[in-house]
Amino acid sequence: MSTGTTIGVIVAVLVVLAGVAVLLKVFLQRRRLRSRFGPEYERAVAGSDNRMAAERELVQREREHKDLDIRALNAATRESYARHWTEVQEQFVDDPEQAVTAADRLVTDLMAERGYPTEGYERQVSMLSVAHAKTLEHYREAHDITTRHERGEATTEDLRSAMVHYRTLFEDLLGREGAR
Repeated sequence: MSTGTTIGVIVAVLVVLAGVAVLLKVFLQRRRLRSRFGPEYERAVAGSDNRMAAERELVQREREHKDLDIRALNAATRESYARHWTEVQEQFVDDPEQAVTAADRLVTDLMAERGYPTEGYERQVSMLSVAHAKTLEHYREAHDITTRHERGEATTEDLRSAMVHYRTLFEDLLGREGAR
């Protein structure tokens, strides 16, 4: 075999290996993102022009999330929030509209306490999606009902549903002692 042929074979093998490495990296990243973001991964892909752009956006969310100062709650703070939540739920019986407004405010306060941004719904959802993807759809549903309520389009049953959705995210954000 001539030197030129040997070099050609080596270059071809290296190109194939590089291609395999790139495909493996893409596959592993996709698998990691699916695992981390759960249903949010599929939502991002469906809402994007292509899968690669959606995956870049999710990776960007992870980078931004890493820059946040996410804090665990101490036992006293956690207990205080839990007590406030109980009061909001009890308020629902007498004043469902005010209770939903208070639930939204309490969830936002808890986000801030934990270190999540509270300016702008889309930013909140983006940052929550990194560590709370499994309960994020509950927040979206609650927010949608709250928005409809503000337009006078939500029934009492809708408001009850919003409370259930807020509670799911609230409990996830509240976490357990020592949780991040």
